[in-house]
Amino acid sequence: MRVEQIAVFLENKSGRLAEITSVLAEHNINIRALSVADTADFGILRLIVDKVDEAKKVLKENGFTVGKTNVIAVEVPDRTGGLASVLKTAETEGLNVEYMYAFVNKSGENAVLIFRFDDMDKAIAALQKAEFTILSGAQICAL
Repeated sequence: MRVEQIAVFLENKSGRLAEITSVLAEHNINIRALSVADTADFGILRLIVDKVDEAKKVLKENGFTVGKTNVIAVEVPDRTGGLASVLKTAETEGLNVEYMYAFVNKSGENAVLIFRFDDMDKAIAALQKAEFTILSGAQICAL
């Protein structure tokens, strides 16, 4: 139950993020979740989109450096302690979180936590054993 994510390297300058989102919009590619991490000179934009391969292709055609990785999407109740419960399972199993981000579809219902772990197979097994709901890319795009 892995979700494909694209990562775009971008210069940290005005307008670059707008360029990326415009290219995706022009090709009817819907962004379902995103995260931006930056330094003084560059950033990494991580995106979950409805058309992964097409997004990667059109962004490359427009001069962006793009990679594709797998992440895990975990659905938890949107309430105090939702994230803590997943992280406690990760800690108990000796898993390291490389990065994570989250989104909420409707406040008060469920949140979706996106994780990249150091051992993805072990993380999937541990989360399933702990009875967390792991979503597919199609399920995320349907939210």
